[in-house]
Order: sequence, then C-alpha cells, then structure tokens
Amino acid sequence: MKKKVSLFLTALCCTVGAYSASETDSVQVTGACGSTAVHRQRTDNDGYTRFRVGGYGEAVASFKDYGINRYYGNPNGNTRDHRNTISIPRFVLAMDYKFTPKWILSAEIEFEAGGTGSAMELENSENGEYETEMEKGGEVALEQFHITRLIHPAFNVRAGHMIVPVGLTNAHHEPINFFGTVRPEGETTILPSTWHETGIEFFGTLGKGYATFDYQVLVVAGLNANGFDRNTWVASGKQGLFEEDNFNSPGYVLRVDYRGVPGLRVGGSFYYCANTAGNSDKPNFYEGQKAPLRIYSGDLQYKNDYVTARANVVYGNLTNSKFISSKNVRLSNNASYSRVVPVAKNAVSYAGEVGVNLRSIFNHNPKVPGIYPFVRYEYYNPQEKGEAGQTMDLRNKVSMWVAGLNWFALPNLVVKADYTTRQIGTGKVFGTGPYTSENEFSIGLAYIGWFFKK
Repeated sequence: MKKKVSLFLTALCCTVGAYSASETDSVQVTGACGSTAVHRQRTDNDGYTRFRVGGYGEAVASFKDYGINRYYGNPNGNTRDHRNTISIPRFVLAMDYKFTPKWILSAEIEFEAGGTGSAMELENSENGEYETEMEKGGEVALEQFHITRLIHPAFNVRAGHMIVPVGLTNAHHEPINFFGTVRPEGETTILPSTWHETGIEFFGTLGKGYATFDYQVLVVAGLNANGFDRNTWVASGKQGLFEEDNFNSPGYVLRVDYRGVPGLRVGGSFYYCANTAGNSDKPNFYEGQKAPLRIYSGDLQYKNDYVTARANVVYGNLTNSKFISSKNVRLSNNASYSRVVPVAKNAVSYAGEVGVNLRSIFNHNPKVPGIYPFVRYEYYNPQEKGEAGQTMDLRNKVSMWVAGLNWFALPNLVVKADYTTRQIGTGKVFGTGPYTSENEFSIGLAYIGWFFKK
C-alpha cells in the first residue's frame, strides 16, 4: 500500500510539473469563509477595517442506480435500485470583527440539511444513563468561534473553536476548492469533516520568495474512541455530543504548507492523540487501556491559466483497535454511536483530480463561459488493515472515478455536474470489483463570498 501511495503522488507531481508556473486563480476569496486559517488573518491589510459578513452554501441533487445499504441483505453488496435525492448539505454564515487591528473575533455557523438539534447528557446520578434533550429545530453547528492575536507575520496566536487542518478537505473545505458536487469521499469517510475542535493555535509564515512556508500548530480536544467504528474509522470520534468536551488526552496537530512557487501549494499535516480511550464519555469504560491515534496526510494543489490539479493522501494508525472494538460493540443503545465493529488498525485514502480551463484554450475570450471539465480518481478504505484476529470487510474498499463540469457563472458562483462510478471490494484503478458497482449522476450549485464589509 505504501508503495502504491508513493507511486500515485509521484505521478501527480510529474503531471503538475509539466505546466508553467504562472498562477491566476479563477476565484480570489479570502477570509473566514474562503481560505486557510493562516491566510485568514496574517496581516492587517486584508480588505476591511472593522467587520465583514459572508458565507458559503451548497445544494445537490443526485440520481442513483443503487440501494441504501451495501452491507446487509444482499451478498453481492448493494441492491440495484433507482432512487433520487436532493439536499442542501450546508449553509454557512461567517463573520470577522476587529476589536483593534491586532485583536480579531471570527465565527462561522453551519446549518446542515435535515435532522433535529439536541443536547445529550450523561446522568451520573442515574447509574450513568444517557439522556437526550430536544433543544432546537434543524441542525446547527458552531463551526468556528475564536479570537486571534496578530503579533508578527511569523508568529500569531488563536484561541477558541477552530478548524483542525488535517487532510486537504478540512484545510480547504469550501465548495470552490474541489470540483465534485460533494466533498471528496475518501477523506470525509475516514476523518471528521468539517473537523472543528476547541483549543489553541499558533500560526505564521516563515521565509520568503521560493522558500516560503506557512505553519499551524494546534492543541485541541482529542477524538473520543466511543465513536470509532467499522465503516467510518475515526470520523465519528469528534466530540460535541455533550455540553462539555473531555480534554483528558488532547489532540496535537502540525500542518505545514509550502508556497514558494507561484501557483503551487504543497502541504502536509500530522495528528497525534496519546489516548483516544481517555476521552470516553464514561471515564473507565476502556478499563485503563490506551488507544493512541496517529494520522498522516500530504496534499498538493497547482493552478495556472490552463489547469487546476490537486492530490492528497491520508494514512492513519490506531493502536489497540481490537480492544476498542470489543468494548464499542457493548456501548449503550441510548448513545448515538454506531457500535458496528471491528474498528481497523489502519485506514487509508488517496485521490487526485485535474480540471482544464476551456476559456484559456480560446485565448481567454470573454464570450467563452468559464467551464472546467474535470476528472477525479479516489481510493479509500476505512478497514485497510486490522490487528491479528480481526476480519476486515471488503465492502469498505472503494475505487472510484468522477468526471464532470464546473461552470463559474460568476467568480464566486459555480454550477456543477458530475458522474460517479464506484467499484466495491477492489483497489484496482481500472476494472470491476466483486460486489455491485454504485453509479450516480449529480448536479449542484455552490457559492462563497463576503456579502458586505466595512
């Protein structure tokens, strides 16, 4: 697997390197709703003096030829079916407010489709029973809420609730930063997305010219092993079910982005939690056993007048996954965790996508619409490898292709259409898997920007 990942990234780098290094972003949007945390507030000169309000949103309709469950009721995987879905995956409002040029408050509130908001409580006075209190209609999440102190371009501090920049999708999760109608499937299957936690961050920019690097160092609430399961690995381990998060074993995050070549960004991130079991809802649920978690990711993006190319890889390692599985299957039925096991020791995801700017081919003729045909490949498996005695489910191994179009009707408004085909139970780039394939056509609409600022 490591050899396959290395070959994949090498091929993408060679492809990207074949193009010229002049960059012209089709969309230039910065701030709380449009760039990385480092670029959001690293200088005083960022286009506003007191406050700004904006956001982003997405709407998607899909037409599918498969059923709702590939795991149960059919030995061949999913059933053949014809069903359609329509949704608003997210609508986000963002705000930045400057108390002074050096002290800045930022917030993002995310409204997700469907569901009902609730708060869960653990009543220790009632034999540790779970209780759910209905508190609001709709599903609303505070995605970001933090205060930034700008000190120097090379060193700044942020505290509060913030994005955890592990993986390409979390670091650049806005809808103009990926071609598909939905977020990249691999990363969002095995990692929380959007991943946001409470803690402290140190960030800045080092070097200059061809030796320019951005860095982020975070200490945040760690993942909770109660949420780890067979089909999504650690993606459901993000805390937030209760009114307070456990901070017994924090998560430590490092992200570095190289930006020295115009049009090119090469990034890497590392996540470490010494004991995800220590963040369990009930303190002694895992009987003193530890479950360290390590996640490694690398990604790149290259943009010029003619092409946009992206690639990413994520590899994770969970120690004591067999023990975690033996305990998670016995979680309370009143808890919202899936209890589907075994949880794997290792999970992996890698992907690459390339889009071509048709307008640039026609000498940037303004009469030619801003259309980007694209193609994307992904492989992911939340059960890449288990510990001795664990049986991994092949139906979690997915090799998929996505092809489609992005039409930028406005610089910050995009209409998307794509066709996806998934091969289940195989890691082959081409060919078919042993289970029923899953195919769908989707159309979507997305926007991002600042509505007003002062």
